[in-house]
Amino acid sequence: MKIIVCIKQVPDTKGGVKFNPDGTLDRGAMLAIMNPDDKAGLEAALRIKEQNGAEVTVITMGLPKAADVLREALAMGADKAILVTDRVLGGADTWATSTTLAGAIRNLEYDLIITGRQAIDGDTAQVGPQIAEHLGLPVISYAEAIEVKESSVVVKRQYDDRYHMVEAKMPCLITALAELNDPRYMTPGGIFDACAAEITTWGRADLKDVDDANLGLKGSPTKIAKASDKVRKGAGEKVTPDSPEEAVSYIVGKLTEKHVI
Repeated sequence: MKIIVCIKQVPDTKGGVKFNPDGTLDRGAMLAIMNPDDKAGLEAALRIKEQNGAEVTVITMGLPKAADVLREALAMGADKAILVTDRVLGGADTWATSTTLAGAIRNLEYDLIITGRQAIDGDTAQVGPQIAEHLGLPVISYAEAIEVKESSVVVKRQYDDRYHMVEAKMPCLITALAELNDPRYMTPGGIFDACAAEITTWGRADLKDVDDANLGLKGSPTKIAKASDKVRKGAGEKVTPDSPEEAVSYIVGKLTEKHVI
């Protein structure tokens, strides 16, 4: 069995967010982590590997520094890693990203593709289903549990205040929720092996059956009107009332001042 897991290096918002003049994220200037939903998808693939036997390949699209999350995935237990990077692919929205990843995946053999539900730097939940559409695959989204049978997968799919049990024949694509599992830590031995491992690097020339008109910033129908970091809150005010009555009076006064009451 061959499993492909799409992962993404996303900004660690604890370190602040920076933007380019065109409104896109300046990823090279920010701290980065593996997207949480993607890490849960990777853990699901590794558990299938342990239970059923499988080869797990991780693939990401991004800057050369995105190789860091690929090495993290290898240290967790993935078998192969592919980095898709090229200047012409920069600034891609979900459409251009899914087109690129589908073009790369067409070069690979697979029974199952797992992606995260969504990335914390966009929250669109579009890339996984779009990849499935490009490849002509059935897709099951919002996976809370995954069970592999001989030629199919059964997924517990989150749906509002209930869930669906959905079965699909492989090959298919699943999008994973962060709640799907608790991802494992990298092992010391895995870290050493990952540092020495070879990461396959592909560019535009390696993408199969894609049109340049659908790649990168120029191929992205989504246009960013304005982007900014979150507005920082002003300094607070500390008061020490002498009695409960004084505290109530102060609070009521502030609420009145702000036209809340």
